[in-house]
Amino acid sequence: MKIIVGLGNPGNQYRETRHNVGFLMADFLLSEWDFSDFSDSNFEALIAEKNISGEKILLVKPMTFMNLSGNAVSKIMNFYKIPLENLLVISDDIDMDFGKIRLREKGSHGGQNGLRDIIAKLGTDEFARLKIGIGRDERFAVADWVLSKFSSDEKNILQTEIFPEALVRVQDFLEK
Repeated sequence: MKIIVGLGNPGNQYRETRHNVGFLMADFLLSEWDFSDFSDSNFEALIAEKNISGEKILLVKPMTFMNLSGNAVSKIMNFYKIPLENLLVISDDIDMDFGKIRLREKGSHGGQNGLRDIIAKLGTDEFARLKIGIGRDERFAVADWVLSKFSSDEKNILQTEIFPEALVRVQDFLEK
């Protein structure tokens, strides 16, 4: 079993914000790969499932706020006894230009509070993460920038260019 976690904040007011690019990517995977619909769980998360080549894949959107994402992830990992090498977390990265994608096998949280909490709750940074650049606009405070909505052009680029490229990186993770 493998788990793909898209990070974001619950609630309509955060739906299309930069900080929710992990949720948006999870929604893209759901539609492209025909996962079951997201459903509530006992893990403070929405979960969708799919079997790929005989292996169960969980697609997860924690329903805690970003800073508490580790609660849901650790509960799911412990309940299903999923080894760390089978965890992929998809998050925004403010220090990467908009649209840049980086798949890393392990590493620090890089200031991303959802990753920070997952690392704290799991007690390790030895898990894969797919970072999607949201860029930074120095005219805005960091909190204001990450909670700002994507422009129409940016949303189009996400759907037609960035998410399809990120999907290939997710496939690479699943095939290892």
